[in-house]
Amino acid sequence: MRIKPFKGIRPPKDLVEQVSSRPYDVLSSQEARQEAAGNEKSLYHIIKPEINFPEGTDEHDERVYPSAVEHFKMFREKGWLVQDDKEKYYVYAQSSKLTGTEKTQYGLVVGAWVEDYMEGRIKKHELTRRDKEEDRMKHVRINNANIEPVFFAYPHRDDLDAIIAKVTAGEPEYDFVAAPEGFRHTFWVIDDQQTIDRITSIVAEIPAMYIADGHHRSAAAALVGNEKKMQNPHHTGDEEYNYFLAVCFPDNQLNIIDYNRVVKDLNGLSEEEFLKALEEDFIVSRYETANDFSKVRPKGLHNFSLYLGGKWYSLTAKEGRYDDQDPIGVLDVTISSNLILDKILGIKDLRSDKRIDFVGGIRGLGALKERVDSGEMKMALALYPVTMQQIINIADSGNIMPPKTTWFEPKLRSGLVIHSLED
Repeated sequence: MRIKPFKGIRPPKDLVEQVSSRPYDVLSSQEARQEAAGNEKSLYHIIKPEINFPEGTDEHDERVYPSAVEHFKMFREKGWLVQDDKEKYYVYAQSSKLTGTEKTQYGLVVGAWVEDYMEGRIKKHELTRRDKEEDRMKHVRINNANIEPVFFAYPHRDDLDAIIAKVTAGEPEYDFVAAPEGFRHTFWVIDDQQTIDRITSIVAEIPAMYIADGHHRSAAAALVGNEKKMQNPHHTGDEEYNYFLAVCFPDNQLNIIDYNRVVKDLNGLSEEEFLKALEEDFIVSRYETANDFSKVRPKGLHNFSLYLGGKWYSLTAKEGRYDDQDPIGVLDVTISSNLILDKILGIKDLRSDKRIDFVGGIRGLGALKERVDSGEMKMALALYPVTMQQIINIADSGNIMPPKTTWFEPKLRSGLVIHSLED
């Protein structure tokens, strides 16, 4: 893999909490408007620029993209964003208690090479939609910068871990807990040339990176870089547009949490008939509690938790109902889609069927119970999280994950550092 250091554009220490934001795609325009209320320094004015216009303005309105540019320029003029004087790498750590105890993951912030994406060495596991790619491409083009990073995973290496451990033993540039999630974000600057060169040479030995989160941003950033290459008759390969902003984490540090399903009806079946139909492919047993979520969550791969009629059930797929040799067939999203959603409930297309909705595990099993108890949904299905190795196996085989499979948490904080496409 080819990476390079870059002259990051970032907030002064005392402004980082005011400037930084959640990613553009994890909240609505209304939520961004509320979070940015009274804060002219919020990055939402650049990444969700529809909030600079009256409420109800469409995020794709022709005025929106130029407003992002105006605010990006203003942030730099006012000193809310300042460019480093030399090319650097950065380390970005995220700490959370998603697993009950505090866990920290350490990412290396780099310029990722466009050609590695175009030639498939930066590997994806999800389909992208052209309209979403084009939206982000417009944002990158008009700002001439990667305002937000993408999230990569790489096969962990002890030598790189050792360098990062040495860096993070020093004083951080930023260290704060962000609302509303409550995750801690810590950021270090690497400006020692010997360390920079060593990192570059180690990463050159890594055969592939894997997109963990940000497939549309990755595609948009790489495609704009490739556009600029094709449009430049004097292209040399050394231009800054040949690289885009990425945070790369070792695969053994990442949190992947469950991505669950709620369904509006039982396809004409009674609760008893539905449970009976499940017994053909699953070992079904009832939990004694409906409120102790630690006891009713899935226990491992191929075990599911069903909430129906005020009760929790354990469903364990019977042997022979899935193919452990098939990287797609072995996934619990595939097993549940084939044997429950399609076979029994008649839900064949997860992307378009209005009878099903999806709930990120960050909201907890309580959110599933609430949606069923309220009468909005008839049943909920909790899945065991996919593993990073499953994602790597699928990406390496050239396959694509089924929809709504992975949920990485914490999300990257935007605005800690920005990458300019100008030299």
